[in-house]
Amino acid sequence: MAKSDKNTDKAAKSERIIPRKEFNMFAVGAMGQGMIYAMMSSYISDYYVNVLQLPLMFVLLLMLLARVWDAINDPLMGIIVDRRTTKRGKMKPYIIYAAAPIAVLTVLMYLSPNLSTNALMVYSAIVYIAWGMIYTMADVPFWSLPNIMTPKADERGSVFSFGRTLNGVGSAVPEVLFLLGGFLLPLVIDSSDALAYNKKKYLIIAVVTVVIGIILYTSSYFHIKERVVIPDKKPVPGEPSRISRIFKCKPLMLVITMGILSSGRYMMQAAAIHVARYAFYIGPDLAGLSAAERTAAIDASVSSVKTIFQVCSIVGMFGAMLFMPALMKRFDYKKIVITTCLLGFVASIFTTLIGWFTANLYACIPFLLISCIPLGVLNVISYAMIGDCLDYMELTTGFRDNALGSACQGFVNKLGNALSTCGIVVMYMFIGIDPANMLSSDVIVAATELTKAQNFGMFSLVSIVPGVSLLLCTIPMFFYKISGKEKERIITELAEKRKAQGVISEEV
Repeated sequence: MAKSDKNTDKAAKSERIIPRKEFNMFAVGAMGQGMIYAMMSSYISDYYVNVLQLPLMFVLLLMLLARVWDAINDPLMGIIVDRRTTKRGKMKPYIIYAAAPIAVLTVLMYLSPNLSTNALMVYSAIVYIAWGMIYTMADVPFWSLPNIMTPKADERGSVFSFGRTLNGVGSAVPEVLFLLGGFLLPLVIDSSDALAYNKKKYLIIAVVTVVIGIILYTSSYFHIKERVVIPDKKPVPGEPSRISRIFKCKPLMLVITMGILSSGRYMMQAAAIHVARYAFYIGPDLAGLSAAERTAAIDASVSSVKTIFQVCSIVGMFGAMLFMPALMKRFDYKKIVITTCLLGFVASIFTTLIGWFTANLYACIPFLLISCIPLGVLNVISYAMIGDCLDYMELTTGFRDNALGSACQGFVNKLGNALSTCGIVVMYMFIGIDPANMLSSDVIVAATELTKAQNFGMFSLVSIVPGVSLLLCTIPMFFYKISGKEKERIITELAEKRKAQGVISEEV
């Protein structure tokens, strides 16, 4: 091949199909979605356990049963989306359909109605399960969009990478609001009653988060185009079902297994507020302070400690996500996963040892930063790997179940958060902390007044537990084959097959 022909081929491969504005607006929508999801995932366990003070066993069962329902609900939503193409598109319409219900349910989740314990459990269960169902309606189609925005695998990976990065940035917004609230709200809200104060605090943060998040999320609808149109196919008798195709796709099953085994990584965010309450105290001497002053000092400490963990997440997780586009172009996905997760595991060992022997939070910070790197890697790369698995499925079976594939990742994400919440609740039981005696007592209890074992038990949720999870998730990757020359073969043969079948690709 002549040199000019090689340059032409290289230019064709690097040609952008998705305009920059559309590329950016998808990521803006992802940012808004990240804000709303973080409002639930990072705080709902603390809100249920310490603020509403629901029975620990009820919270544990609610999280488990809700995930059993998600095991049905997520794939069902994927099947619904894959089966039908509306006049407005296959994936896009669900952005608008889901926006208002999820906004209302997020606020209702933090409303704190004045009900009896039994009635409050019923209310919480209904709102939590309904929220999960509506979020699925928003999440599955949204994260399927990159698969039909462009036929190019490398460009699709870039869309996922940038989208997940801004999604992570969005998830930090509630954290910032929580930090600011810890210092500013006591100035305008009576904090002498710690329980009533925390109820108002959570509701205010939820409302602000929802308003900003929904505006950003829905704005993406008006800028995204669906270019890759796989014609709808009617089921043929004797043909494998969509679910069976998913289960028979070995690479996809390995990616899902990796995601489930890495569930402990969600502890870094979900458990951080609990660690801030019960593992560390940063503030003035509490002796001699009034009830209101004591509550304000402890709340400021909780906000400060939570912020330290958040900064570690931002620098470690978001820093990794910013470098992911470059890493994904140079290295195989599975090598990136294995290397960074093993690095995170080693860092977690040092974090755990420092926490036990010195109880010095500041000395743990460098290793917490390193532990957060795999969080950013997995947040981005799992979606790109699922896209590759769907390429493999389309090439080998002739079917591409985009929404169902996305539903698998959505289920893994929600399962991971649920397992994290369950692990937090189990830790409360194991170390003997009764939330009713902590936040609503006459004088709120500080972390310094608990035993060292209780402090460390909570701290282990963000140290050794995520580390072991990161170690385990590398195992399936040793059996994952879509990399290197095999991935190049799949991409080339799929492009030829699509051209022969007349799959529509609208280039701009």
